Parts: sequence; structure tokens; C-alpha cells
Amino acid sequence: MAKLEHGLALEMTRAGFKTAEMEKKSLASGIWPNPQMWIPRHVNGTADWFVAVSYEPGVARVVDVMSSAPGGWRLVASAADTRATPARFPKIATDAEGYATSLPENATGLSATPRQIARAHLASLENAEVDAQFDEGPWTSEAALFWQQERAQLRQADWKLTLSYRLEGPVRALRTSDGGALVWYGARSTEVREAEREGATVRLKGSAAVRTRGKAFAHSVSATYGRMYVTYVPPAGSNEPARVLGEWSDVLESHGD
Repeated sequence: MAKLEHGLALEMTRAGFKTAEMEKKSLASGIWPNPQMWIPRHVNGTADWFVAVSYEPGVARVVDVMSSAPGGWRLVASAADTRATPARFPKIATDAEGYATSLPENATGLSATPRQIARAHLASLENAEVDAQFDEGPWTSEAALFWQQERAQLRQADWKLTLSYRLEGPVRALRTSDGGALVWYGARSTEVREAEREGATVRLKGSAAVRTRGKAFAHSVSATYGRMYVTYVPPAGSNEPARVLGEWSDVLESHGD
């Protein structure tokens, strides 16, 4: 995989293989159909990169970011929308020669800079609070509500939940035709559950449960995930909220006692 991916993406894929091995399953694989690509011009001092978008009805819309590296091109970010009807995807702006326009992470002229929007999104997840500057959806309001409910259930069993979402890697952005931007960013999140009294035990869910072999924990348990997002940021002056358009997540490690 090191010949295909780099950074957090590589770490997440390797973790996915580990989880599948423990489940005695194989990971889905195949070629995504009819990819469309947008290539920004070279910017001195930064690695070249491009975006590929592929949509297979009834399966997913996948948005990949490829970056140049000494050994060739590597996947460095990805996000998917697997809903039956994916959210509307904005048009990426191109110049007269067909190049996309990359934006720095502190670009102005948007409702928030790319880095600000990434940090605000992660803060809303870490705090389990709905942020009105984002549209409702599975990776914003629904995720915040999930954590609120999880915290309340744990509190009833005398357990506490601590969340941490940390931005990892560069924030990349492309201009959209309406003056907004598409922004890609990754994060490392950790959820820690700790018992406040003897008695109740907890089990993790999903892939984190696989990594702990479904064990029940009496004192504490934590799970760390790699997460990647693609988010549309409207232009400055717009009343439209930012829209998170896809996610990729994989449990990296999980343990407790």
C-alpha cells in the first residue's frame, strides 16, 4: 500500500486490512467508473496534487485527492457519500486552459477560511454541539446528536466520555464556480470512556469492537480513528451554510481494561 497511499490515508487503509483480517473478511475492491479529474496549476514550494471524483449510482460518490511524492503519485485524502441520493456537489471552477484554482488554507473571500472551517467542524464534533454554520447531515448535526446520546447513556451507567478531534495534515482547497471552495482535511479522533464507579461495564461498537474482540470493559476503554472529510464552503456574503459532502473513517487502534 505504501506504493499507492501516503500519510494518514495509508495508516487508515492498513488499519482497515487489520480489522478485516480479525473479522476473517476481505475488503471490497474494484475500479470506480468514469472518474472526472480537476488539476490545479503548480504552486512553487508545494507538492502538485489533483482531485478525482467518481459516482456509481446506488453505491457511492467517491472524492479522492492524489499528491505527488518522490516515488510517484499517492492517495492522501478520500471521502465518500454512500447515501442513496448523494448531496448536491458544487461545480469546480476552471480557467481558460482547463486548470482548477487551488486556494491556500487561509484564503479569504469565503464564509470562513478553509482552515477555519476545518477547525470549526472538528470542534463541533469534539464538543458534541451542533454548529449553525454547517448544514444538517450525517457528519455534522447527526454526529453531534449521536455523541450527546452516547454521553447521556454512559452517564446513566456512571461512565464519562471524553472526545478529542485533532486536525492532521494539510488543508487543501479548490475554488468553485460560485466563488466558494471545496475543502479537504483529515483528523485523528480519540474517544475515551472511563468508569466513575465499580459496577457497569461497556463494550465498543462497530470496527472498534472487532479490534477489542467484543470484550466488556470495567474501568476504561479508548478508540482512536483516522477521519477525512470534504466540505463545501460558500463565498463570503452568502446565507448558505457550509456542507460536509463525504467522510472516510477507520479505527486505528482500540484498547482498554
